[in-house]
Amino acid sequence: MSRFAYFFRETLISLRRNLLMTLAGIMTVAISLFLFGGIVLLNRMVDHGTAKWKNGVQLEVFMRNTATQGQIDDMRQTLANTPTVKSFRFLDHNAAYTEFKRIFRDNPALVRNIAPGDLPTSYRVAPRRAQDTENLAVQFHARSGVDTVITAEREVRNMLTATRVIRYVFFTMAGVLLASSLFLIVNTIRLATFARRREIEVMKLVGASNWFVRVPFMAEGLVQGAIGAGISFGLVIVLKNVLTSLQTHKSVQGLFNGFYVTNGDALTIGFMVLLIGAGIGVLGSTIGLRRFLDT
Repeated sequence: MSRFAYFFRETLISLRRNLLMTLAGIMTVAISLFLFGGIVLLNRMVDHGTAKWKNGVQLEVFMRNTATQGQIDDMRQTLANTPTVKSFRFLDHNAAYTEFKRIFRDNPALVRNIAPGDLPTSYRVAPRRAQDTENLAVQFHARSGVDTVITAEREVRNMLTATRVIRYVFFTMAGVLLASSLFLIVNTIRLATFARRREIEVMKLVGASNWFVRVPFMAEGLVQGAIGAGISFGLVIVLKNVLTSLQTHKSVQGLFNGFYVTNGDALTIGFMVLLIGAGIGVLGSTIGLRRFLDT
């Protein structure tokens, strides 16, 4: 029998022998890594959503779809003549549609059902001072042809504060669960080695190296971590699809229409989760073997 076949057989035997502990370890790894991956995914969503409000942009003036060209030009003249406005940028229907396609590039069906004329024109405005934002919002909202004025300062600050708190809570929960999964894997490996302690003693008496004895148990920990991470990978992809689906049902005229996650974000986080899960499994098995084997 080749070494690979021996390692494979011994790994399966160990997994079956402590089935309940193995399942508990797998599920704990899956839940903890899903919490970790989910909060990182939400964090990416917030990063995308707040990107357009950086570099001094504090508010966005949305014109009505029925606004006349004269009303749009009048709004531009008002912005140009307002001393507290540092700069502004006009987004016509095509520019709004270009951004809409960028935001919803993972949902081509939605993009096909929206035409440039369905999206409102708007002005993105950067005040000279942040404290002028609210006054400008009140002033511009009263202008003819203006539908709504969205200020970013308060909404983004509240969103980032809430996200930060949620991130800390979920990272703490994920950390506790990861420590629990590590503990379960350690105990599973220790039970497996204890049950086979006499066999291990015989193997060492006939010259088996520590690494030859370790490999099946390390593979057992790796399998537990990898399966748990694989489950969490799938759950992260499902969460990404749920978030995208929810986003398509919201109005595209508000501040938070830019909050999105891409397939690339989900895949990157998923692979990160896989690596962490495999690492937890190998680390747990290594710790679990220290009592029974010389290092």
